[in-house]
Amino acid sequence: MRQNFGKKPLIYPQPVLIIATYNDDGSVDAMNAAWGGTWDMHEIAISLSPHATTDNLDLQGEFTITFGTVEQMVAADYVGIVSAKKEPNKIEKTGWKHEKAPNVNAPLFTDFPITLECKVKECLNRSKTGYMLIGEVVNVLCDERYLADDGQPDIERMKLISYDPVHYGYVTLGYRVGNAFSEGKKL
Repeated sequence: MRQNFGKKPLIYPQPVLIIATYNDDGSVDAMNAAWGGTWDMHEIAISLSPHATTDNLDLQGEFTITFGTVEQMVAADYVGIVSAKKEPNKIEKTGWKHEKAPNVNAPLFTDFPITLECKVKECLNRSKTGYMLIGEVVNVLCDERYLADDGQPDIERMKLISYDPVHYGYVTLGYRVGNAFSEGKKL
């Protein structure tokens, strides 16, 4: 017998997305968001409620996205629970090192293995509770330490985390168990 839990957007895994922008004074801001994913071949979508980061997205129109890791979990959670409107020095407390991203006017956190450089394409269904951000991926940057033998990003080395919306926790992503577009051929 199956238990009924009602209407909930329980999609797994939910990425731990760190969205980085510049504030209007040039200082660095970041927030943690979980409700995001691929929108189209070169686009991502993220559901956002109002934050200092969304104000910055409106002003700057460019941002970076990186993914939470086991190593950066504490600081990644911190930027999700502390508002830059109340704690303007929150990035300093994370200890994250940053530089300007090469292709967009946004910060690049060098403590993370992979980063997407993005531009705001559009904001859908804008209301007082938030909107759906559609971002165009301009470029992907990956630290060489996280490349596989074939020169492509190796997500197993990154130790990425996922948000568990049921128990309000973080879980690590697992290991390769098969080959896409191949395993089904066994049938």
